[in-house]
Amino acid sequence: MLWNGDKTKMSGFKNAAGKPVLLKIVAAIQKNKDYLGEVDGLIGDGDHGMNMNKGFTMFAGEIAGKEISFSDGLDELGNLLFSKIGGSMGPIYGTVFMGMAEAGSDLDGIDTAGLAKMFGAGLEGLQGIVEAKVGDKTLVDTLSPAFDALKTAAACGADFKSALAAMKTAAEKGRDSTKDLVAKFGRSSRLGERSRGVLDAGACSCCIILSAIADGIAEQLS
Repeated sequence: MLWNGDKTKMSGFKNAAGKPVLLKIVAAIQKNKDYLGEVDGLIGDGDHGMNMNKGFTMFAGEIAGKEISFSDGLDELGNLLFSKIGGSMGPIYGTVFMGMAEAGSDLDGIDTAGLAKMFGAGLEGLQGIVEAKVGDKTLVDTLSPAFDALKTAAACGADFKSALAAMKTAAEKGRDSTKDLVAKFGRSSRLGERSRGVLDAGACSCCIILSAIADGIAEQLS
């Protein structure tokens, strides 16, 4: 928990103490490398898990042995993915993470509203380079409802742990919704109706990342 000047509790965690959350994301991607490759291989080229694992593992090596804040770490991760990971997902995730980092750079403590602000900036950045919307069978189907859940929780004054749980649930439902959608972007879009019936790999990796963020932050709050 954070404390304000008169020692009353504030729901949030310290941005400067966010490295464990970053490492939680790395571990989640590494653990799910094969799963993401399998999902991607059903309607794509099957390299999503390999590329994600490569980028996140490189990032873990770069931050090993140094202190780094949550927002600075997201910026470093985004830059690395954008510049060093091939395919479409490097620039896509790079843009999301750099947008989140910029929105959180001035936050000493990150609470529900602050995290919602960061998610919103990441989503806005993504939609600035890819015209995908909810229903197009992309990671937007995961990220957008997760952002909406945080925004709603902040407006209702929900405690941070409850907001994180709601965000995870929304992300999971968004991921699952892609199974019944037809792909509108990427290689899988060439399949048309044949892309229906399979989860989108980007939506799956986004759900893994958002769930790891939620779990990592929740651990900081306990």
